[in-house]
Amino acid sequence: MRLSRREFSKLGAMGLAAQVLPSASSEAQDANRKVGYCVIGLGRIANHFIGGVQGSSTSQITGLVSGHRDKAEKFAARLGVPKSSIYSYEDMDRMRDNKSIDAVYVALPNSMHAEYTIRSAKAGKHVLCEKPMSTSVSDAEAMIAACKAANVKLMIAYRLHYEPTNLRAIELIRQGALGKVQVIESANGFYENLGEWRLNKAMSGGGPMLDVGIYSLNATRYLTGEEPESFTASVSTIDHDGRFDTVEENTTWTTKFPSGALASCCTTYGANMRSYYRVYGSKGWLEVGSFGYEGLRLQANYSSGGRGTPATVLDEPNTEPDPKQFTRQADHFTECILQNKTPKTPGEEGLRDMQYMQQIYKAAGVVAL
Repeated sequence: MRLSRREFSKLGAMGLAAQVLPSASSEAQDANRKVGYCVIGLGRIANHFIGGVQGSSTSQITGLVSGHRDKAEKFAARLGVPKSSIYSYEDMDRMRDNKSIDAVYVALPNSMHAEYTIRSAKAGKHVLCEKPMSTSVSDAEAMIAACKAANVKLMIAYRLHYEPTNLRAIELIRQGALGKVQVIESANGFYENLGEWRLNKAMSGGGPMLDVGIYSLNATRYLTGEEPESFTASVSTIDHDGRFDTVEENTTWTTKFPSGALASCCTTYGANMRSYYRVYGSKGWLEVGSFGYEGLRLQANYSSGGRGTPATVLDEPNTEPDPKQFTRQADHFTECILQNKTPKTPGEEGLRDMQYMQQIYKAAGVVAL
């Protein structure tokens, strides 16, 4: 499922390669200075990350990797990045000698995550890689091994692990506010008709499961604090209009956890679906609406006493604007680099989701990952 640089360039000529690659440098030595990030891929998600770094007091953008020099130079002029710190895909390994770059942010199509994570690690740079981690379990394992061999840190960009509303939901569950978790519902999907790389299995690795379904999968894990025991699953394609020639349109799955808790999740590229999760416990429920970059809201209703005890009702909106989630994410990785800590969402976290998605596809009768 991995594309060659030549194949990616061809797609780039069709407007599908609006992303870039960076590399990494030697470890940050002075805890008082800002950690420099090189952004690999200048597409939409990279814009959010760049905005997040601009809002950080501990991080800065110091390099860019792109197949479009003119586009990269416009970014560089806006960000104060010297032209000497702009790289192409072919020569990005030269970042090894750029001491202003401590880490890279890999924002490329899924199939390219492994190659550019490994190249960045070999260049001595720490790696923050977008999710899904890769398009196969074996690639995820190779990424972890390469970063360990190079003695650099690897973090997967699960931004919601650092977001206050999700942390509040986890806190309430761990405190026992809902009693014993019984069932979780979750959904995430949207109508995809742009014909971009997401609908090309060679680049995406699969359909909405890898793109947005992974949010529901990962959320059920951090909400329960458990690892899945088993899965049942189904996939379908309803619209035979050419969009889904290589990837599925819909996926639904059920997870059973060791405690007996069940999670029912669905994802789609065929409809604009409300993204949310709702946790039902023996004492009440809570819901977080949206996996988005802003506008998250926690609502809950639970009672710690018996029947007739007044319920606690919560309605807690998060008013933090985009790209604050990306600032929190960058700040965490920067702290890990400066203080030599293991990230909260290391490569192993991404690998686990890759393994579980492989099991979900297998349960649905699909050979993938």
